[in-house]
Amino acid sequence: MKKNLPVWILCAWGGLWSAQAQWVTQTLSLKAGWNAVFLHVDATHATLDQLIGAAAPIVTPIEQVWRWNPNPATHQFIQSPQQPVDTGSQWSVWRRSGGAPATLDRLTGNTAYLVYSTADYSWQLKGQPALPSYRWSTSGLNFFGFPTVPTGAPSFEDFLAEVPSLQFSEIFQYPGGEFGANNPRRVFALRTTPVRRGEAFWIRAGEVYNHYFGPFEVTAAGSGRVAFGDTLSSFSFRLRNQTAAELTVTMELIASEAPPTGQPAIVAVPPLLLRGPLNTVDLTYGVSDLPVNTPQTWTLAPRGEPGSEAEIVLGLDRAAITANVGDLLAGVLRLTDSRGHSQIDLAVSAQPASRAGLWVGAAAVTEVGQYLQSYLRDSANQLVVQEDGRYVVTEVITNLTAVPEPFPLRLIVHNPATGPARLMQRVYHGYNAATNPIVANLESALARNLIAESRRVSASHLPWSDANQGWSFSGGLAQDAVIVTTVTTPFNDQRSNPFLHTYHPDHDNLDARFRNELPRGSESYTLVREITLAFKPPANDFNSRVSAGLTLGGDYLETLRVQGLARGGGAVDERRFDVKGVFQLNRVSDVPTLTLVP
Repeated sequence: MKKNLPVWILCAWGGLWSAQAQWVTQTLSLKAGWNAVFLHVDATHATLDQLIGAAAPIVTPIEQVWRWNPNPATHQFIQSPQQPVDTGSQWSVWRRSGGAPATLDRLTGNTAYLVYSTADYSWQLKGQPALPSYRWSTSGLNFFGFPTVPTGAPSFEDFLAEVPSLQFSEIFQYPGGEFGANNPRRVFALRTTPVRRGEAFWIRAGEVYNHYFGPFEVTAAGSGRVAFGDTLSSFSFRLRNQTAAELTVTMELIASEAPPTGQPAIVAVPPLLLRGPLNTVDLTYGVSDLPVNTPQTWTLAPRGEPGSEAEIVLGLDRAAITANVGDLLAGVLRLTDSRGHSQIDLAVSAQPASRAGLWVGAAAVTEVGQYLQSYLRDSANQLVVQEDGRYVVTEVITNLTAVPEPFPLRLIVHNPATGPARLMQRVYHGYNAATNPIVANLESALARNLIAESRRVSASHLPWSDANQGWSFSGGLAQDAVIVTTVTTPFNDQRSNPFLHTYHPDHDNLDARFRNELPRGSESYTLVREITLAFKPPANDFNSRVSAGLTLGGDYLETLRVQGLARGGGAVDERRFDVKGVFQLNRVSDVPTLTLVP
């Protein structure tokens, strides 16, 4: 069964299904022997054999990696730091060679590990930034690390100054070497012991529940990755001051490192936007760009006071993306605090949105051209008549004039992956016999048993036809493009021509005997509509700029020619009327192919 989810579900989940590859390198300083490390990056893109080197060309002195897997459901009490063992424990293990089969295959972020190295080694581990996420247990020891700054890390005394109760907790660290009386060892010199980024500690604080892991906290939905994919337009998270004093948090967008071998190439940093305050006059949000390597700051009031939290709403400026569909844009949002204690990285990724699919919207006609004639008069102010009996025209005024109320015209446009877009009088959106989603010109393409789940969209101002093949534009939908199509309604089209009334003897286009069709211009006229869509950049407010992937708009222009009797030499009696307005199209389906039933 290939039946797809509704469009709004696809939009909500689009970021979860797309590539999320933004890379930073975490440096772990290992000593010969056992080391406790905490990963602030997720390295599940490769196996431990690939990362550490079960075979050439990677050569490292790392022989074993153990991950502690606490089970919060059991509320187990852990009296002292656990040594890793294979059987009956909460440890999973990877070994370079020998021993029991490996139960650990990949390295996840926000996790503490014991690593055995045969020599001092600077382990450069590349992965995707992981938003800190902790589970604190009051039933025993906790094994984790803190998101401190990579250089100039604060001491335990300074770092835990906001939570004095934790300064009396038991803290254990691994200095390297074999397990013994001093490995792991308890930390007593809190004033001089740094809280190094990437180092894991065993901490027991009795009945104290801890929610302090740095001066500020970042909370976000889901995985915490700012993953726009090819459909999402905005992402929000909250900053919370965890200290009793005013705190400034700085955020900076930086480029991703080069991806590891075998991972998708990164072509650029996503063009991000920051949502500003609400304009109470027009109910739009302000917007500002978030350039690369340009710090932005927020000053938060002390913990628990008004202003101690801030919501950060990020948007993706899709109109500014010049990459191709399928390319990957990635970067890293780095947040630090004015105390110089913490650094939290957020992964950012996006993909250019394809404009292929079904777009439905409307034009609002705001101006219509006049057709006002001025006639020649003689000295007696009488109208001058020509030999053929017509008045002499001196001027024709065709200026555009505003209408009292905008007049809506529905627009249905299918835009393929390549080639020109097509204007449609009606479309059918549903499922075919194989339960694949389709957009078709005729109802016969739909599965009969799924008709109830299908939809028809139609535009009454366009001429109806049995074939319903539509009208091709001169190009596809694109920012700043100008595309044109021509819609012709023949003078004898009884179903669509507004000048024809089948049962009215003066407007049926038939002679007095109702036998012969009259020529064009006798009772009805051919209508030739040249429709132009001139796309424009989105308005400079937050919602307009972030919705550019799913919404397009601009100026609507139409030239209507009413053609009548033929003249000598191939000329045609014709009157021209110009129409002007604005339009907006919304993408309602990503089906790239329009099924045209013959």
